[in-house]
Amino acid sequence: MSKTVIVGGVAAGASCAARLRRLKPDEEIIMLERGSYISYANCGLPYHVSDVIASRDALLVTKKEVMKSRFAVDVRTESEVVSIDRANKRVHIVEKNGNAYDEAYDNLVIATGSSPLRPRIPGIDSPLVRTLWTVPDTDEIRAMVQDENTKSAVVVGGGFIGLEMAENLHEAGLAVTLVEAADQVMAPLDYEMALLLNENICENRVNLILNDGVSRFVEEENRIVTELVSGKRVEADLVILAIGVRPNSAIAQSAGLEINARGGIVVDDHMRTNDPSIYAAGDVIEVEDFITKDRTMVPLAGPANKQGRIVADNLAGIDSRYAGTQGSSVAKVFDLTAAATGANEKSLNRKGLQRDRDYRAVILTQNSHAGYYPGALPLVLKLIFSMDGSRIYGAQIVGRDGVDKRIDTLGVAIRMGAGVRDLTELELAYAPPYSSAKDPVNMAGYVAENVLNGYVTFAQWDEPDTDKDAILLDVREEAEVMAYAIPNAKNIPMSVLRERIGELDKQRKYIIFCAIGVRAYNSARILAHHGFEHVKVYPAGARLYRSTHAGSDENLKPQVLKKGCVQPVQTPAKTVTVNCSGLQCPGPIMEVFRNMKELNAGECLEVTASDPGFAKDIVSWCERTGNQLISNEKRGTAYVATIQKVDAENAALPQGKTMVVFDGDLDKVLASFVIANGALAMGRPVTMFFTFWGLNALRKQKSPKLKKSLIEKMFGMMLPKGSRKLKLSKMNMGGMGTRMMRKVMQDKRIDSLEEMMQKAMQNGVKLVACSMSMDVMGIRPEELIDGVEIGGVGTYLGDAEQSNVNLFI
Repeated sequence: MSKTVIVGGVAAGASCAARLRRLKPDEEIIMLERGSYISYANCGLPYHVSDVIASRDALLVTKKEVMKSRFAVDVRTESEVVSIDRANKRVHIVEKNGNAYDEAYDNLVIATGSSPLRPRIPGIDSPLVRTLWTVPDTDEIRAMVQDENTKSAVVVGGGFIGLEMAENLHEAGLAVTLVEAADQVMAPLDYEMALLLNENICENRVNLILNDGVSRFVEEENRIVTELVSGKRVEADLVILAIGVRPNSAIAQSAGLEINARGGIVVDDHMRTNDPSIYAAGDVIEVEDFITKDRTMVPLAGPANKQGRIVADNLAGIDSRYAGTQGSSVAKVFDLTAAATGANEKSLNRKGLQRDRDYRAVILTQNSHAGYYPGALPLVLKLIFSMDGSRIYGAQIVGRDGVDKRIDTLGVAIRMGAGVRDLTELELAYAPPYSSAKDPVNMAGYVAENVLNGYVTFAQWDEPDTDKDAILLDVREEAEVMAYAIPNAKNIPMSVLRERIGELDKQRKYIIFCAIGVRAYNSARILAHHGFEHVKVYPAGARLYRSTHAGSDENLKPQVLKKGCVQPVQTPAKTVTVNCSGLQCPGPIMEVFRNMKELNAGECLEVTASDPGFAKDIVSWCERTGNQLISNEKRGTAYVATIQKVDAENAALPQGKTMVVFDGDLDKVLASFVIANGALAMGRPVTMFFTFWGLNALRKQKSPKLKKSLIEKMFGMMLPKGSRKLKLSKMNMGGMGTRMMRKVMQDKRIDSLEEMMQKAMQNGVKLVACSMSMDVMGIRPEELIDGVEIGGVGTYLGDAEQSNVNLFI
């Protein structure tokens, strides 16, 4: 009888022990776990913090007593293996109580997993800075959250654990700030897909800070301050650190086993190390990327359990091999589900591959099930495939329902070597409550096939911003445009496109939009038939555009009675109810448009919709039409809005004020803020768009050190750094005039420019820095004062549409 010692008792270790016992009834199996628990559901820990999973025992999948009685495994918890003597086949163990001893083995399995990263950030050892990895971690954090004095939390890291913790701390009633050093959350997703999550995170009132790392933690009066690289300070009662993991490979490294640069144990496809008596599995090992065949590390529970099983097979004499990890993952992020499998564009780009040269990608919006059946919800699917379509490299999906089964279907297709045309041939189960006759996976295949056949060319998600020569053509109906207008787009509804095609120039480039992409594709085919050669379709339609450009959208969070709406003109004479559940965009807003025409002034329309986009659309529609939004709420899974019809003569007209601040002279910037604060005092929304020299007013006096080109550095030295460095446009007299102006203002008790700016921002003036001008002048976001938004001309024009005064200063 041989002896197998397993170091680590959670995912891979427990899986190996149970499988090995079934295959070798007489094997002596010893499991050594340094913690107090084995085989616990670490993926469920965040949900216990918020009581979504109320039972702590439910997290303990297999207790050590069960492992002993059911599988005859000698389980020793609180027993840490500190070294391996390969020559004598022994491990040295230290128990929690201090006792130490050696244990011999015939075969050794290292399944020590990983631990949370805790970099050397000043203040990181504060008891208010926590990581979530084990059951005791969960107990401690849960107790802190349930303390009535804990009102707020900062979560550092936007990966799986960070996002799940942000959601569950929010669920527990805490005010949450999520900080991520990268430009997006959820690294397995490409940037534009992650933007869909950003939008929903903000809608759930979590303060999301991107592109900003932590510089230090400081305890102040029983609270913890997270100081960021940008200089921002976020106060909270608790910090959760979730910035990644490192493999627990110290004992393997000290024993002379082969380790990669990231600390992962190198194994072959049998999970065997360079010592034939030692195997390794789980987060601690290096694996082969199933798509690229590169060596990598993918800490996921599914692969870890499979690897533990494969180790047991090989210990039992079964030739079992691990074929690589494709990184299939799924996460609940507030109202959304985000999932990915295979390679993303970022990983392909890092290998030097380019889109439309080495691979192709399509993005489409589909419903979770048949649109006519109540409760159908949209999902956005991205498919990445080879230039000839013979291989699928990866897929990503973000949506509210049906995401998991589609990503699993695509994951299986990738694993089985299917191409995009194979997706069109999949026969998938269909009934209206569950899917459509053409499942979203089928549709992904059809769309990819159309690309391969040359029937359609898709623009990239940001192409309307980067290709200034392209004309944006919106083929939605008028009512849809009232709900959300794409900046600078020409609107010709598809229903009249053939009649109005003479308005278009065949020599120009066009990017076509509709709600989700179907009408845009049909319109592109119409234009192609009439000899237009430079036509692209915007992927997934205005829905994706709006989400990926949400920074310029004031309706990011559904609100009630926004500025610009009038109060009800009278008590409603009657209320008409319309149920639009099951109708997808643009169905609900078209029903609003049609029914409101039949109402008299003062009458109300109550609309129920299942489409999540309706909550934002109805706010914009009311603002643009002057009708009164009485309420806008979510009831269960439905979105319900009540609108009162306003007589055209009484409809609210745009009352906003916008101004372009082009010059950077002190007197002109002063005038700008005098006007802005005056308009604000009258209750008017104000947007100030700073471009070129006007940007100098928004610069910090002391900006952080940044890596810049020579020209950017020269610009930085020549330009005034902040409002205090601005000079008068006339009578400056070497700076004396400027000093005199500031002295006179002080003597007459007139607010200084800096005080005006501060009051303006505190009271809601929207300061927007022109992104294009910043690029030209080499100004980075980190150099601007806090509270300034970065936006393009579309941001300004969107606000200008809601204004009745527009100034150029």
